Amino acid sequence: MSTNLPSFDKAEYALAPKAGPDHCTLCQQPIATSYYRINGNMACEPCATRAKPNLPADSHAAFTRAVLYGIGAAIVGMILYALFEIATGIIIGYLAIGVGYLVGKAMKRGSNNRGGRRYQIVAALLTYASVSLAAIPVAIHSYKDHKPAHTATAPSNATGNQFPSPDGSATRAEPKPQHISPGMLLLTLAGLGLASPFLELADGFGGIIGLFILFLGIRAAWSLTSGVDAATPDISGPYSAQPSTFNAV
Repeated sequence: MSTNLPSFDKAEYALAPKAGPDHCTLCQQPIATSYYRINGNMACEPCATRAKPNLPADSHAAFTRAVLYGIGAAIVGMILYALFEIATGIIIGYLAIGVGYLVGKAMKRGSNNRGGRRYQIVAALLTYASVSLAAIPVAIHSYKDHKPAHTATAPSNATGNQFPSPDGSATRAEPKPQHISPGMLLLTLAGLGLASPFLELADGFGGIIGLFILFLGIRAAWSLTSGVDAATPDISGPYSAQPSTFNAV
């Protein structure tokens, strides 16, 4: 006789392993082989494809247009920055944030909402150049207002550089000013302008605040040209789907 007799004192339950497929949180369809994550939620491939932003691929032409638009915006920002300071005599560093926003939006418009690391680098450089070079027209205007008056000098005689004064002493004629080529003058002014945010550190705490606000303007341009919109979902994947198994004894 068999010894494997059923026991009526103890009940035993055994469920065979059963596959429980996961479902997409958007369309509720079962996921068989792979899935994606949309903002942390499981989704199937069709839903993930539809959730991706429908942007055209990047191109050299789009990048060139973005750079040209950005240069134009940087020039406009520099002019407005300088005109405001010249007209009011007030230095408002927060205008640097507006310049960064202007450059970033212009580049996004020129690239048809494309973005990326190379766009960000150009936007940051243009914002810095726009704000720093605005110091040149401001300095020129300030120099003209405070330009010292020229003193009249006695003409020299035809035979030498000296000519006798009434008291018998000789006075030396002033040397002729050296002429600087326009190209060298522009390079000098550009160099001083680009270095102006750091030269202002000599003013102490005010220079530090100005440099920090300039950093905020650069960060604004950097964020706008990142190519990632705030409304764009975070999509990752694909991942391999592993069916769930449930065992109960």
